[in-house]
Amino acid sequence: MNTITKTNFSFPNQKSVYHGKVREVYNINDELLVMIATDRLSAFDVVMPKGIPYKGQILNQIATRFMQLTEDIVPNWLIATPDPNVAVGHLCEPFKVEMVIRGYLSGHAAREYATGKRVLCGVNLPEGLKENDKFPEPIITPTTKADFGVHDEDISREAILENGIVSEEDYLVLEKYTRALFQRGTEIAASKGLILVDTKYEFGKTKDGKIVLIDEIHTPDSSRYFYLEGYQERQDKGESQKQLSKEFVRQWLIANGFQGKEGQQIPEMSEAYIESVSERYIELYENILGEKFVKADISDIQSRIESNVLRFLEK
Repeated sequence: MNTITKTNFSFPNQKSVYHGKVREVYNINDELLVMIATDRLSAFDVVMPKGIPYKGQILNQIATRFMQLTEDIVPNWLIATPDPNVAVGHLCEPFKVEMVIRGYLSGHAAREYATGKRVLCGVNLPEGLKENDKFPEPIITPTTKADFGVHDEDISREAILENGIVSEEDYLVLEKYTRALFQRGTEIAASKGLILVDTKYEFGKTKDGKIVLIDEIHTPDSSRYFYLEGYQERQDKGESQKQLSKEFVRQWLIANGFQGKEGQQIPEMSEAYIESVSERYIELYENILGEKFVKADISDIQSRIESNVLRFLEK
C-alpha cells in the first residue's frame, strides 16, 4: 500500500527538521514551518509499524479547514496548504502543555473515573456518572507535552503555574481560547449530526509574542466524536456510543493485548485491517466536514509533496 511514513527532504534555507509521532516539521530560515502530515498511526504514544493510506491527507485537510473556520475567534499559525498533506505556517515557540478539554466522561477520563478517582488534573468530578455521560460543563484537563516516545502526563492548572511551565497571564489566554474553540467545534459538530466529546489544542507564541493555535484541531486523532442521533437512548440503555475517533484503533489494540506498556508486543496489522482503518478515516472525514473525500494521487507521494512545497517556497 502506498503510504508516506517518513520524509527526508532538504528544502532551501532549511534549518532543522523535527520528527513527531505523526507530523514532520521543517524549519525554513527560522521564519516558516513546513508541517507534513504523514500516514503514521500512533496509539498509546506508540507509532504503529505500518502506515494508513490517506490518513495524513485526511488529518491535514480537517485541521486546516477548522483553522479557517475558527480564525475569527482564535488566531492561528497557518499561512498556506500547498499540498494535501502539507501545512505551512509561522514559526512559533510551542507551550509545553496540551490543553485537553472534555465535555463528556469518555476515554482516559472514564478509565480514571472507573478506578475510583474523582479529581482529574485538579478538577473535581461529580459522583454517580456513567461512562459517556455529559459533564455539567466542559472541564479542562491539561497534559504535559512529552518528547517523542514518552507518555504525556496529566497535570493540574495549579502545578503548571507553580512550576512556571506557563505564566498565569498566558495560561488565562490558553484557557479562554480553549473554551472558545471547543464551543465553536461543538456547534459545527452539532450541525453535522455529531457530538464533539473531547479534544486537545496546542498553542505557541509567534516571534512578536502573539499566542496562536498550532498543530491540529478537531481531527479524529486529537478529538472524539459521537453520533448525536440515538446518543441519549444509548446512554439510558447502558449501551456503547457510536464513535467517530481513533478510539476504535485503541480498542482493537487493547483487545489484542496491547496498551503501550513495557514488554507488550504490537499485534500484527494485516493488509485487510489497514484497509479497514483507512476506510474509517475516510468515513470520519466525510462526517466531520460533511463532504466527499477526494483522494490525492498517491502513486509517488514523496515527489508530489516535494515539488508542491518547492513551488510554494520559490514564490
